[in-house]
Amino acid sequence: MRTVLSRGLGALALMSLVHAAPALASDGQGRLQVKALATAVLPDGKIDKVNADLVGLPANTQTQANDNVVPTLAVEYFFSPGLSVETICCMTQHDVDGTTGLPGAELVSDAKLIPATVTLKYHLNTGGISPYIGAGPAYFLFIGEDPGAATVALGVDKLTLSNELGVVLQAGVDVPLNGRGLALSLDAKRYFIGTTARWYDGGVKVIETEHDLDPWVLSAGLGVRF
Repeated sequence: MRTVLSRGLGALALMSLVHAAPALASDGQGRLQVKALATAVLPDGKIDKVNADLVGLPANTQTQANDNVVPTLAVEYFFSPGLSVETICCMTQHDVDGTTGLPGAELVSDAKLIPATVTLKYHLNTGGISPYIGAGPAYFLFIGEDPGAATVALGVDKLTLSNELGVVLQAGVDVPLNGRGLALSLDAKRYFIGTTARWYDGGVKVIETEHDLDPWVLSAGLGVRF
């Protein structure tokens, strides 16, 4: 993944140089853009590997994380009309339930996730409308996760989800709405990140599973550039 990321970032920088555009000062656009977005977070959550199982999970046990919609703030700085860097601020909350083996069983409750994300973006300015692509690193930070009701019934009293580093790919478009920097923004991100879940009973690790999160994150909202 690190190789994919470095190639992606290199390609974005190269395209920016090849398609050099006039300085920002000459086209009247500011360097900073702030977006307020409604964001759908659509994770996977399936089990990739079982490392420990002292409770005897059914052999075909599989899981799914629920979707969520949250407000998101994005801040973007333009180095040139064609090249920018963006970060986002949001928190999303998810449960993880069994789908097969333990259908409907709540295994993880109220896991709060901060998806720290930075992307380098290349913009293709076409008569005001600006499609873009991007890529960058992401770090998933979990806070306040609890064992689900089904595992609590088995005696589990603690759950941890590992914080992990991964990559994100991005594509979207900004559509100007007036001449004062207001724009409609549509954005799609695909993250490639997993996590390791560990359930404990009295300090003893009874279950450890690795999960593919790999969420799609789809956003729409308004941006102001100044």
